[in-house]
Amino acid sequence: MTAVLGGAICLLMLVIAIQYRRSRHHSRQLKYIHEKLNDIISRNSRERLLLFSSSPELRLLLTDMNRLLEINHEGIARRNKLEKSMRQMLANISHDLKTPLTVVLGYIETLLQDGDMEAEERERLLGMIHRKAGEVITLMNTFFDLAKLESGDRELPLSRVEAGEVCRRNILAFYDTLSAKGTEVVIEIPDEPCYMRGNDEALDRILSNLLSNAIMYGASGGVLGLRLYNDKNTVYIEIWDRGKGISADHQDKVFERLYTLEDSRNRVYQGSGLGLTITKRLTEQMNGTISLVSKPFVRTAFTAAFPRINF
Repeated sequence: MTAVLGGAICLLMLVIAIQYRRSRHHSRQLKYIHEKLNDIISRNSRERLLLFSSSPELRLLLTDMNRLLEINHEGIARRNKLEKSMRQMLANISHDLKTPLTVVLGYIETLLQDGDMEAEERERLLGMIHRKAGEVITLMNTFFDLAKLESGDRELPLSRVEAGEVCRRNILAFYDTLSAKGTEVVIEIPDEPCYMRGNDEALDRILSNLLSNAIMYGASGGVLGLRLYNDKNTVYIEIWDRGKGISADHQDKVFERLYTLEDSRNRVYQGSGLGLTITKRLTEQMNGTISLVSKPFVRTAFTAAFPRINF
């Protein structure tokens, strides 16, 4: 009996010793995790927690913590990108507002200082002031439109839209401008109705932006095209030109807020860098997508795709 009791006590002591050793080992592992995690966070490092453990629970915890570290790093990267974008946006807004306002102030000073100015010259300067002030108002309205789209405050009512009619209406609105530039216009719109789910006003804005963009940057190619086509489930609207195009390095950035090509800030290629961003946001609000394929001086095409309605 005494031998059995002694054996039980020894076995119990052994179990206690094993449990104590395991507890100390887990404590050291948890301390390591705590210190390593603080180090990773403080350095904003992409390093991850690596620890060999026989505990399934601890391995699961490490997996979840590494996922949180990845999410945290991605959030920091997005925040840094947003801060950079905001700084660039403020710089661009300042530039776009400063230029016409400086011109307006210059004309006003000329009018104030030259009391003997001829009536014809005075009318010309007043017309310039009016035109530049209109540019400022248009730019500010564009900023507000984008802010509403990105905040989600503006919801588009969607209904059945006959895409062919909208395409004809918009290309006709630019026809005089294209003719004056001597640009060849290639129109491919089917005779039969092509219905899509969208918003008539928003689709007008999308096509206006794309056509304006093609005229502004593709005029050197001498030709502009509009193509409407569809498959079983999708309606496609393609605006293309053979102008200077967009290099591969820039193609994934053209839809970013206030992004413009380097020469878009000169007198020939002026632009706020908002048109394509608004185009993308409006397209997405109509459950559509927009893509770009460009080979400079061969073919640059923006294609917007929308859900088709078959009735």
